[in-house]
Amino acid sequence: MDAWEPNCWAQVTCPTEDDEDFLFNQLNIPTYFLDDIRDKDERARYEYEEGWTLIILRIPYVKEVRSRTPHTTIPLGIILNKGVCVTVCNYETNMMIDFVSYQQKRNLGFTDSVDLVFRLFLSSAVWYLKRLKQINVLIEEAKRNLDHNIDNEDLIGLSRLQDSLTYFITSIRANETLLSKLKFKLPVDELDADLIEDINIEISQARETTNIYTNILDSTMETYASIINNNMSGVMKKMTSVSIILMFPTLIASVFGMNLVNGMETAWWGMPLVVVSSAVVTGLFYWLFRKRAWI
Repeated sequence: MDAWEPNCWAQVTCPTEDDEDFLFNQLNIPTYFLDDIRDKDERARYEYEEGWTLIILRIPYVKEVRSRTPHTTIPLGIILNKGVCVTVCNYETNMMIDFVSYQQKRNLGFTDSVDLVFRLFLSSAVWYLKRLKQINVLIEEAKRNLDHNIDNEDLIGLSRLQDSLTYFITSIRANETLLSKLKFKLPVDELDADLIEDINIEISQARETTNIYTNILDSTMETYASIINNNMSGVMKKMTSVSIILMFPTLIASVFGMNLVNGMETAWWGMPLVVVSSAVVTGLFYWLFRKRAWI
């Protein structure tokens, strides 16, 4: 539509000054709510104030730039009041692009603003599952690399995915709690009740999938930590064994190298005797250590 009309849905992405002027001066939405939406850590919640229904939904988001946690969640604001229906997001997300595209192909519109709200809930749950599949692919790729060579970069990558899963499970649980509240706060008809049932199925699956991947990642990190410790113990054991073996020829050379009278100062066989003795003692202890698998 070229211009706003009552009972139409307005989606505002990365609001500019003109967008804010339209929202504040023409639609008279509460100014503080936009500030809440700008906070990327704002929790999912529901408010009702002076006829305004204000909802914050946590949706999945993938950062385009290199980041410690590329997979994270951000707030999506939903603002309702009689003929006003506005959604605001401070980030360009694939979820909203796909949601608009799907609704255009569907070409049925929404029965009312409540229908829009619950369809956004359903879309967010579906996109959580999509992002979780991507995270699982990254986990499997890192595990394959670590099977060949334990590298710090892959371990750091797994740690970052662990952070992403923490954000996901926190946001999914918050959305689940918010949904249970909205069922009693918003006017729900029979069609909305069926949609809520679908949302519960998808969001429960997203929650369980996140828990499964979190458990897998935790056990994977513990396994590789044990492997690293075991490898380090093996290296230290070999280095200690080599040090002990080399100690005996050093001891023999030190004893016979002292400036003392030992009867071999003028004997031609003195030097060969020390060399052979060192070799024999070294070989003996090397054989003993190999037999006990200490080296």
